[in-house]
Amino acid sequence: MDKEYVVIGLGRFGGSIVRELNALDMDVMAIDSNEERVNEYSDIATHAVVANTTDEAVMKSLGIRNFDHVIVAIGENIQSSTLTTLILKELGVKKVTAKAQNDYHAKILNKIGADTVVHPERDMGRRIAHNVASASVLDYLELADEHSIVEIKTSEKMAGQSIVELDARAQFGINIIAIKRGSEFIVAPDPNMNIEIGDILIIIGHDNDLDRFEKKIVR
Repeated sequence: MDKEYVVIGLGRFGGSIVRELNALDMDVMAIDSNEERVNEYSDIATHAVVANTTDEAVMKSLGIRNFDHVIVAIGENIQSSTLTTLILKELGVKKVTAKAQNDYHAKILNKIGADTVVHPERDMGRRIAHNVASASVLDYLELADEHSIVEIKTSEKMAGQSIVELDARAQFGINIIAIKRGSEFIVAPDPNMNIEIGDILIIIGHDNDLDRFEKKIVR
């Protein structure tokens, strides 16, 4: 059975999720308190509804508990975001992903039962910072607090060494989990494999260890 989604809050973040879910042929209900925004997504979402999601009776009338996954993408109104998330969990929604405005908001969302808390602005800021700070860092994706995956372009310092010789795990506590080489994608590469100029290394580890690796080996 196809999953059914709800996106609450149709700002830039929530709107982009609705568009992507639609492109993936998923059923998605789009909700916002702003009628103009709802009208914008009436032809994109499966259903587009003007509603106050801080009203439990309204949420019940929408049958919100029958949806598989609700994304709370409410913008700057932390009170509405928090209350909406709380109501969703009390109504028994299976999975709730909520957007946090800051670390304090994230703590509240976690305490009231949000299954996943995301920090889109902070995470994008980190990605951009890593990209501009080093020409070798192609992408940066946070997995959880203080752990990330980084795509790094091979530097001249690294070229010609095998993964064993690079000794990234022992020296830096990080793991090379894959290598992109041209059109080839090598998962769990052989430790004796030599790293070549043009390779892109997919590395996982603690943020501090990744930073040390970038500074000492890559830059």
